[in-house]
Amino acid sequence: MNKLFIIDRKDNVAVALEALKKGYTEQGISLIDDVPCAHKVALCDMKEGDTVIKYGCPIGHLTRDVRAGEHIHEHNLKTNLSGELEYSFCGDTTYKAEKPSLTFNGYLREDGRAGTRNEIWIISTVGCVNKTVELLAENAGKKSYPDCDGVFGYTHPFGCSQMGDDQENTRKIIASLVNHPNAGGVLVVSLGCENSNAEIIKSYIADYDENRVKFLVTQDCEDELEEGARLIDELYEYASKADRTELPISLLSVGLKCGGSDAFSGITANPLCGVVTDKLTAQGSGFILSEVPEMFGAETLLFERSENRTVFDKAVGLINGYKSYFASHGQECYENPSPGNHEGGITTLEEKSLGCIKKGGNAVITDVLGYGDAVSKAGLSLLSGPGNDIVAITNLTAAGATLILFTTGRGTPLGAPVPTVKISSNTALSEKKSGWIDFDAGAVIGGADIDSLGDELISLIIDIASGKNTKNELGGYRQISIFKDGVIM
Repeated sequence: MNKLFIIDRKDNVAVALEALKKGYTEQGISLIDDVPCAHKVALCDMKEGDTVIKYGCPIGHLTRDVRAGEHIHEHNLKTNLSGELEYSFCGDTTYKAEKPSLTFNGYLREDGRAGTRNEIWIISTVGCVNKTVELLAENAGKKSYPDCDGVFGYTHPFGCSQMGDDQENTRKIIASLVNHPNAGGVLVVSLGCENSNAEIIKSYIADYDENRVKFLVTQDCEDELEEGARLIDELYEYASKADRTELPISLLSVGLKCGGSDAFSGITANPLCGVVTDKLTAQGSGFILSEVPEMFGAETLLFERSENRTVFDKAVGLINGYKSYFASHGQECYENPSPGNHEGGITTLEEKSLGCIKKGGNAVITDVLGYGDAVSKAGLSLLSGPGNDIVAITNLTAAGATLILFTTGRGTPLGAPVPTVKISSNTALSEKKSGWIDFDAGAVIGGADIDSLGDELISLIIDIASGKNTKNELGGYRQISIFKDGVIM
């Protein structure tokens, strides 16, 4: 098998499939340098300022002359990105889902949404009661609740002393989590005197079933642990009445995320997710793509798939708004700051972005969501939010994803409140971290048919949506983190 992988016929670099020594020769190329695994190799002589092409698209320009066989990385490659761009609308893109042929066994909720789990969630409104939430979840774990999928606590350090949009973000995320279809019952735990107190959160939740959502204000009761346990028992009585039923795949909402990427992520795991996205959005499922900074440099490829002018304008606003966010803090928005990415062979942000957006396949962009907004349309929605792993998976969960496809080339045990399906970009990672990885996409490098592999992943997704535990669930990795952008009083 070749050890230099050329992704697109237009590329002028190849990717080393393993660490290669100086002098290694293949496809008429003799290496001038030692090249680490997953790093880039020049396929021809190039001059300073020439554009480097990968995935068939520019990923930056050379800062000096290079020869065929030379290692291409941060020592000789720099991004092409700078400033805000002007974009042109390319016309409507038709999206019409076919009648779904696939089903999963999920929980149909009263609002018409479907959950993949029937759990009881305990959510803090403020960091002051985090330990209370943890103790309530721990104590509940010692009891028997056979007809629900578990009792879990979710904490964060915010909810008080925040101002403006920063406080608004916290309230929206808490409310969206409370309304999530994977939660058959929710206990909201408040201190009582915080800015985002129980009464405030109730106004964000809007109409809710008091049998499904209950509030514990710890300053108002003598023994909050005893009172909390009583409320959890009541929530269980309500949640335990729900049953799994066969539902069309069109009711499945899926989040897309990559973290701890390497140069294989854009070759194997992310394109594999793209195949799944295309197949399931064609049947009416809703997929959600976030990590806005990791769209920079590849956004025009997304804009071309906008369903209509309204979606296009919202997508442009999403990108330019996020660039303004960086500028407002005096930060450069076109750097790839992750040491793991650099070590894994990803040099520039556009290189990372071109690989990142492959998770969305060729699906039509049908909506653009603000931070804390919920998905409401079939097809592919773009969601405002950062690339930070734990913030992003919380954001996807709050947006209504009932499971998340999480690709990784370097590995992470991180999990969201919803099933988080870890997909490795290389087989070595899957073998080394079998306790983390649910599916190995590394077979694509060995020539496996990506369409058939996509069907295998869909089969796993259906099993997980129907109750099979992911590795993050088995390991107990469930966390949330809320986007922070503001002052604390």
